[in-house]
Amino acid sequence: MSKIRFAVIGAGVISPFHARAIAHHPEAELAAISDVVPDKARQMAGEYGIPSVYADYEELLKRDDIDIVSVCVPSGMHAEVAIAAAQAGKHILCEKPLDITKEKMSQMIDAARRYNVKLGCVFQRRIMPSVAAARQAIVEGKLGKLVLGDAYLKYYRSPEYYKSAGWRGTWQWDGGGALMNQGVHGIDVIQYLMGGAASVFAYAAPLVRDIEVEDTAVAVLKYNNGAFGVIQGTTSVYPNQETRFELHGEKGTIIVGDSGILQWKMIDTDEQAPHVESLATMGRTKPEDMSTDGHYIFVDDILSAVKYNREPLVNGEEARKSVDLILSIYESARTGREIKLN
Repeated sequence: MSKIRFAVIGAGVISPFHARAIAHHPEAELAAISDVVPDKARQMAGEYGIPSVYADYEELLKRDDIDIVSVCVPSGMHAEVAIAAAQAGKHILCEKPLDITKEKMSQMIDAARRYNVKLGCVFQRRIMPSVAAARQAIVEGKLGKLVLGDAYLKYYRSPEYYKSAGWRGTWQWDGGGALMNQGVHGIDVIQYLMGGAASVFAYAAPLVRDIEVEDTAVAVLKYNNGAFGVIQGTTSVYPNQETRFELHGEKGTIIVGDSGILQWKMIDTDEQAPHVESLATMGRTKPEDMSTDGHYIFVDDILSAVKYNREPLVNGEEARKSVDLILSIYESARTGREIKLN
């Protein structure tokens, strides 16, 4: 059986996670890589045995033998590359966030539909076994009416991290800071578990780092189901703290974190927390220290979606929800008003 052929566009920090996941998949072949800095693309090509290197991704997209592209360029370029890929008939696995504006995300989703290609986005925290168990418990009503849903997303990124690439910490290309870049995974999880946000009031600012965007943010949410919640996101605390999601309902509490299920307690029952395997932590101080476990799952998912003509696990409509919430947090911080989401 012929393998499905992937190309990686962008040779930055996140691209090796895609490359390793693709290289390890028995039904995938990593055929090409592109980067505006050819030396970076050539270095990755040598490390992962990639046969073809391009400085211009549009030249890569002209190839008829590429089935899926991994979009690993700066966040503010995701839509540009994804739309060009869709127009070329290539399916798309986009690194988070989907993009950094509502308009660009809508254009990406529309292009994927118009050209009949799959659009998936990498949100590996959503498929952590502990998160899946919590989601199932909520669906089954084990917590009863939800009361609070909180996310604590406290990371450390050094000044050197922000200086490592010109796009980091900028509104134009990063689209935001601690929330849009690091915290977007956790924001995706809490809105997924709680059923989406109705409104938000927030503070966000660069309190420590010399960057345009926020390194610290706090938001108070009202969810669609009437519950309240808090999001704390930062890249300015040392040491890194374990990411935590605290879910409270009238019948009990579930708390999950990087290390698994931290609390599972329901009223009038001795039910124990389910045993779940831990997905390697994403809460590392250095991005390059993270595991590729989650990326492998999403490579497998987009490959399967293409083979069997189904929607990806996190499609464009799902992927945009976290960004829409973050953009509302930024608007609240700028205006000092509560912002209602559509």
